[in-house]
Amino acid sequence: MPNYLGEFEATLDSKGRIIIPSGFKKQLPEVEGKRYVLCRGIDQYLLLYTESQWEIRLQEIALLNDSNEESAFLKRSLLNGATFVEPDSAGRIQLSKRMLEYANITKDIIFSAQITKQEIWDATTYDQHLQTQKEEVKALNAKILGNRHLISAAYGNTQANPTKENTHD
Repeated sequence: MPNYLGEFEATLDSKGRIIIPSGFKKQLPEVEGKRYVLCRGIDQYLLLYTESQWEIRLQEIALLNDSNEESAFLKRSLLNGATFVEPDSAGRIQLSKRMLEYANITKDIIFSAQITKQEIWDATTYDQHLQTQKEEVKALNAKILGNRHLISAAYGNTQANPTKENTHD
């Protein structure tokens, strides 16, 4: 499984194309990078998957029950607008006008690595998002990761709480 890390800057050209940042491409296995899937994110950003990672995501989406109204809605939301994109000889991918409008992308772009995919943000929107989410991130970090020693202890991992001494009286 990929383990993409980092934030990468890019610029939209006048024809709606962006060069996939070399920092991201360097993290791709050799067999990847020939074709990607571009789709909308759940917020005001786009998602870029390698073809193999999209296949994994597609299998998850396929399990959603079309007879359930919420599942069908979510499935449509995840798949609407998804499209294959292939880099041209200069390493650029084309972003459609609809995708650009959805993500409010005008010129400067941030690629934000998310382990198995890349989020593509308008740089200004990305910076605003980071600023407005600071307190929420702190709270979630304390709530979820701050209690990981409890989770690890439940599984017998004594290394989860480094301040706890393992003594046997």
